[in-house]
Order: sequence, then C-alpha cells, then structure tokens
Amino acid sequence: MAVEHLLSSWGYAALFLLTAIESCCVPLPSELTVGYGGVLSAEHHMNIVAVILIATIGELVGSFVAWGIGRSGGRALVERFGRYVLLTQADLDRAEQWVNKRGEWGILIGRVVPLVRIFISLPAGIAEMRPLKFGIFTALGSLVWITTLAVIGYSLAGSWQSVVHGFESAGYVLGALVILGIAFVVWHRLRTLKAEKAAAGSETT
Repeated sequence: MAVEHLLSSWGYAALFLLTAIESCCVPLPSELTVGYGGVLSAEHHMNIVAVILIATIGELVGSFVAWGIGRSGGRALVERFGRYVLLTQADLDRAEQWVNKRGEWGILIGRVVPLVRIFISLPAGIAEMRPLKFGIFTALGSLVWITTLAVIGYSLAGSWQSVVHGFESAGYVLGALVILGIAFVVWHRLRTLKAEKAAAGSETT
C-alpha cells in the first residue's frame, strides 16, 4: 500500500507529513499511517515513543493550518463559497454554537472521534477559539488517538497484513453505505439551500 511504502521508505518524515495533511481536512487514513508506524516499531525500524511524538506534532501542525484557514476566512468565506460544497448558513451556525458551547472540550472530544476529528479544526478557527487553548486540547486529544493506534499496531505487528485485508474487505460494504448516505445528504442539502434562498427572497420583498 502507498502509506506503508512511504513510511518504510521515508520513516519519520513521511509520518509527520501524512499526519499533518490529514489534520488539514484531507481524509487520509491515520489508522493505517500511525498503526503501521507501530508495526515498524515492533520490527525495530522505528521507535514507538518517537512515532507517537512525531505523529502528534504532525497532527498539531496540520490542525493549526486548518484553524488558521477557518479564522482568516471566517463566515465571509463560507457565505461566498459555501454553496458550492452544499454548506449552508445553518451549518455554520451549528459549528460555531458547538465550539462556543463546548469550547476546548469539544475540540478534545472531536480529536478522538473518527471522521469528525479531520474537520473539527475549521469550526474552531471560525469561532475564533484562542490559539493556546486550541493547541493544548488538540494536542491532548491527538496524543490519546495516536498512542492508541500506535500501540495497536505494535501489538498486531505479526498479523498486520491480515488485519488490513479484513478492513479492506469490510470497506466495500461500508463504501456502498457511504454512497447511499452521501446521496441522501446531497438531496437534503439541496432542499435546505433552496429553502434558505426562498426565505432570503421573501425578506427582500
């Protein structure tokens, strides 16, 4: 696999780069990236402590990039371009309310929830969460997630390929469900955008 090849060839540099990219809202599989780092540690090609620290730092750097995009672009960016990705004003309101209500704890929890963890930094930036708090709770959440994955990879080193193959097989079923889910979300988003546009038009008349 490409992730495994990059880690085997470039080691810690690839680990840092891949985890940073994922935290910039790019859906790379951290389960495979960090898990395989644990495997390489068990095989004495990497050090488990270094894997955990470098991957955590990579996620922190990538998260700050996404946070910066959200903070600098803010609501104006979503208002201008959000409709092209079916992002509504209600979405932005909910994201800001989530962060404003739960604050740093929402970030901490979000960093250990699959899929959510990839995108949690954007609403934190939009809500203008203070960088120190954002960094602390992002680092803590990432450390928990990264440590768990690395230890699992370390303990499963001998059977890693069979485990990954099992994930790939299950992925076909999951993929079909995801496609159906996406179709429903797009349909619902289009209806919501149409309703918002109609409401805005009625307010101007």
